[in-house]
Amino acid sequence: MRAPVPVDLATTLWPLQRGTGDPCHIGTPDGAIWRASRVRTGPVSYRLTQRARDEIGCRAWGPGAEEFVETLPELFCLDEDLSGFAPTEPKVADAHRRFPGLRMLRTGRVFETLVPTILEQKVHGIAARRSWRLLVRRYGEPAPGPVPPGLTVPPAAAAWRMVPSWVFHQAGVGPERSRAIVAAARVADRFDQPGCPPSEIQRRLSAVPGIGPWTVAEVSQRALGDADAVSVGDFHLAAMIGWTLAGRPFDDGEMLQHLAPLRPHRYRAIRLLVVGGHAVKPKFGPRTAVTDHSWH
Repeated sequence: MRAPVPVDLATTLWPLQRGTGDPCHIGTPDGAIWRASRVRTGPVSYRLTQRARDEIGCRAWGPGAEEFVETLPELFCLDEDLSGFAPTEPKVADAHRRFPGLRMLRTGRVFETLVPTILEQKVHGIAARRSWRLLVRRYGEPAPGPVPPGLTVPPAAAAWRMVPSWVFHQAGVGPERSRAIVAAARVADRFDQPGCPPSEIQRRLSAVPGIGPWTVAEVSQRALGDADAVSVGDFHLAAMIGWTLAGRPFDDGEMLQHLAPLRPHRYRAIRLLVVGGHAVKPKFGPRTAVTDHSWH
């Protein structure tokens, strides 16, 4: 794929990886990124490599391979018009200048993105990633093609609907999150509809019990290419933005007020602050302990 703009493969795809042990996302020593997914035509494994500043190499296997290759430009939001994005905030402007290859993501796989996002609701990231690994390895399927060992296609919606409550419990997933996953799985076909406006998909997501603004924003950032989706309610984000841009912690209201001039690119600005090395949040105590409730 030759792009009309620079594309930084590793930096752009980073939000799709759910921890270093993600069974659906594996990086190999040669710099390639391997992922497994489900598209409309079936499971697919794909290997992406950075060939040049504006060129991405792709190989794909499985029933969904042809569809994935055809839609590869959509994954990197190559249809975006950034001519109006000229941030005046110095740190954002500096990162935008130094990282022109940072792209937004539009996987189009809303339900596939939704499940790990629900798992991350109101729990430590380490615990959420462990739950994701356990459940994917149990209910997913081996990725097609000559793939790295352990690469796994995430479970289909039908499989998530059938996960017993006690299995969720063993994986450290509480009743609220497990019920939200099952409820979303029952209406998963309402999310992954080509041509459906992002605003309508967001409305449909919000209608599912257990899915709030934070979850909708996190999914929109990865599956819908929403450059303006801010994860309001995040445990760390508002404080990080405050310390980064004003030298003190913000609450959500202050964060939104400070980011308002950057609309409709608020999420892009947040990503730029992170990849540009500007994002800071002082540590005032020991790291939060990971609580395991699965043994109860």
